Amino acid sequence: MSSKFKKIALVCATGAIGAGLTTYFLMDDGRDRRWNTVHAQQVSLPRSKKPLPTREEILATLKKDSYDVLIIGGGATGVGCALDATTRGLKTALIEAEDFASGTSSRSTKLIHGGVRYLQKAIMQLDYEQYKMVKEALRERALMLSSAPHLAHPLPIMLPVYKLWQVPYYWVGIKCYDLVAGLKNVKSSYLLSKKNALELFPMLKGEALRGALVYYDGQQDDARMNLAIALTAIRHGATVTNHVSVTNILKKKEGNKEIICGVEVKDEMTGDTWKIPAKCVINATGPFTDFIRKMDDPEVPEICAPSSGVHITLPGYYSPEQMGLLDPSTSDGRVIFFLPWQKQTIAGTTDLPCEVTRNPKPTEDEITFILEEIKNYLNPDVEVRRGDVLSAWSGIRPLVSDPNKADTQSIARNHIIHVSKSNLVTIAGGKWTTYRSMAEETIDIAIEACGLKPKKPLSQTAGILMEGAHEWTPTMYIRLVQDFGLECEVAQHLSNSYGDRAFSVAKLASLTGQRWPIIGKKLHPEFPYIDAEIRYGVKEYAMTAVDMIARRLRLAFLNVQAAQEALPDIINIMAEELKWSEEEKKKQFQMATDFLLTEMGQNVNRASRDKIPINLSKEEIQLYVKRFGIIDKDHKGYVSINDIRRSLKQSGEENVTGEQLHDILKEIDTNMNGQVELDEYLQMMSAIKSGHVAYSRFASLAELEEQEHERQKLKKKISVERSGGGL
Repeated sequence: MSSKFKKIALVCATGAIGAGLTTYFLMDDGRDRRWNTVHAQQVSLPRSKKPLPTREEILATLKKDSYDVLIIGGGATGVGCALDATTRGLKTALIEAEDFASGTSSRSTKLIHGGVRYLQKAIMQLDYEQYKMVKEALRERALMLSSAPHLAHPLPIMLPVYKLWQVPYYWVGIKCYDLVAGLKNVKSSYLLSKKNALELFPMLKGEALRGALVYYDGQQDDARMNLAIALTAIRHGATVTNHVSVTNILKKKEGNKEIICGVEVKDEMTGDTWKIPAKCVINATGPFTDFIRKMDDPEVPEICAPSSGVHITLPGYYSPEQMGLLDPSTSDGRVIFFLPWQKQTIAGTTDLPCEVTRNPKPTEDEITFILEEIKNYLNPDVEVRRGDVLSAWSGIRPLVSDPNKADTQSIARNHIIHVSKSNLVTIAGGKWTTYRSMAEETIDIAIEACGLKPKKPLSQTAGILMEGAHEWTPTMYIRLVQDFGLECEVAQHLSNSYGDRAFSVAKLASLTGQRWPIIGKKLHPEFPYIDAEIRYGVKEYAMTAVDMIARRLRLAFLNVQAAQEALPDIINIMAEELKWSEEEKKKQFQMATDFLLTEMGQNVNRASRDKIPINLSKEEIQLYVKRFGIIDKDHKGYVSINDIRRSLKQSGEENVTGEQLHDILKEIDTNMNGQVELDEYLQMMSAIKSGHVAYSRFASLAELEEQEHERQKLKKKISVERSGGGL
């Protein structure tokens, strides 16, 4: 049988199997009790007009009360459990050692999806378990989109097709995805001709393109969604706080065994320690699952198999503003997404075994792999440059083996819930999209295992509105523009980040002193973040500069250099709100700088640039030597901070802070000796030429200095007589 005939036969077989299997699955849902779960009719609390309790008030409550449920971990799963428990009427507390979403939950692909790839496996392998995973995720996708419409929205994703036989093959698969979603489908998928595909995604490689399929999933701001769930739990009565870690698990004797009765904790901001009594303790710590399990039982075998997933941020011009791209089969068989997000483009993810750490770092190999893969899909006009990587981050995916089964070597496909001999309830694995259903199942099991008595036995969270969603509308930002005099882009950002709480943020904004916009001083000229968000971020429990730049604002994830530049102003405003001393401000600046260098890819970007051999022509070297000599007016052989300050002052920038001057110096000072030498300058210019660096403020400064130098020379050459004279 010819290869072509085999492919046609495969397509036909897939179509028949897909149609038959989908019909079978859709008609057969009743066999699994989880699809028949009846949820209580949820009526969300009306929008609260009260301010959130302060962190000090929350800590005071934690120090005196005892709880039905105490959750360890403030990622998506943990805050989901807190919301589920408190809305059932259980007295609930949650503690997070760092910040809400500081781990994997802020480092996702930002998609709310069912898993097209899982459905493909379900059909090809006749796997009912895979199908159940997809159906559950598609149901949860719909709930997430409706519960926080300001933070989540539908996103079309294009699947380009370069071989004719793949058109019906992919079409059947995508239509099955729509069918499984049923009434919960976001929007129907559709087929595009080559011409229409290139109109919608002009950056796409046109050569050999046969057409494309477009399907819909959801997209979110993951860190802010995590925070919104935590704040909603607080509004419903939960006691939730960040920067409080568990130091010990407390137990009491019950019959012949010891049962957990609470935890001992430490406030990471003050060092205070105390005990929190609780009838049930839930371990929702993601990659740190085994750390808490061993605190309960040092002999317990490890179940977490951590995997590193790296994403990179590229400029917005790499993708259309409202169309994503899926590469279904990379060179090593993984799937890579290429998505517009916050007016930039994110690409990823990789999947490599790694060590569990609180500070995961992206590697050059992973960044290079992503860049090489996306080159295959973009047309030759889009030069994929290493220097266009604005940020890079790594998230640890906590894959787990199931301790409930005798064979614990096999990795669980979805999530696992395990109750230890002492009643520690562990929830691990799963994905962002299914956080709510995972939480529901966890609380169901916790109630049974620990003998809890909730006021409402069924989960209340299907359809609950999140913080900011109650009065939000897609056109709400217009009122922000009209009522407050905010810039339109800023108003849209506030509306989409804070929902109906955006008005509370706007009230904190300072006057600009300009005719327009009236209020809202930007923290960085290229981004819509304003000063008021820092003050409001403190009310949302941001306790460190890293909390602010990474999770209240998303600046660190969007552009690591811009985050570094905005850092001094952010720290000054936080210092006013949190009463920081000068010493504390310096400490926060150093911590945030280290975070940007290591976890957000700044170090990797610099190392990549420094490995580039100098590839400048003789003429280019002469030009740059000349520019260097002009800016080094005293002929010292290097450029100092004072040279940079003088040059900026000459170009009209007189109000540059010391931190900003050091930032300009640091981006080129690879020798770390506080000065720029000629070889460092040539290395930077070579990196810019090769595309490993997109932009350098020092390079721009040297160019402006040369232009001014030439203007001054020209003035001296022209005599009064030749210039036309005059009296």
